[in-house]
Amino acid sequence: MLKRSATRLLTTLFIGASLAAYVDAHAQTSASQPVKWELQVLRDGQQIDAFSATTNVGQARTDTHHHVVKNSVGCADKPAGDIDLQRTLTISPVHASADDVTLAIEAQETLEENTPRATAQGCKLPPQPRVVNASHPGLMLKPGEWTSWQIVDKNPSLAYRVRASLTTSAAAQ
Repeated sequence: MLKRSATRLLTTLFIGASLAAYVDAHAQTSASQPVKWELQVLRDGQQIDAFSATTNVGQARTDTHHHVVKNSVGCADKPAGDIDLQRTLTISPVHASADDVTLAIEAQETLEENTPRATAQGCKLPPQPRVVNASHPGLMLKPGEWTSWQIVDKNPSLAYRVRASLTTSAAAQ
């Protein structure tokens, strides 16, 4: 009976060790897979910005783009102050295969309203930018096909068009 228990224990340990080695090898293989991705920023249906890179599965890439705008204010409609419409995206491929790619996306956008505010006399007021944060833990994509993710519905509408695919490039960032 002791011999059978020892045999079962050794068999269980061997199977467990084999499974752990397989999972570890698979994780290392998939973690080194480079994914080429592109993201287009659409405001009210028009492309206003774009990001692209090649990032390995399990790694993340963060980029910030700045767009400084001047606004005219007051009854004299004079330029008065700049606003930095900053956009920061962090994209991390969490899975990639020939059939599908999954990206985790974190975004922070500074948006300016579509319609400038005005006083009762019709004088333009400085715009009040707003910050929008969005997070998608697993946007699933078909390799090479565009997928849209709506961030803000209106005033202004904001959407991301994203596509990604596996690449054989060894120069992943």
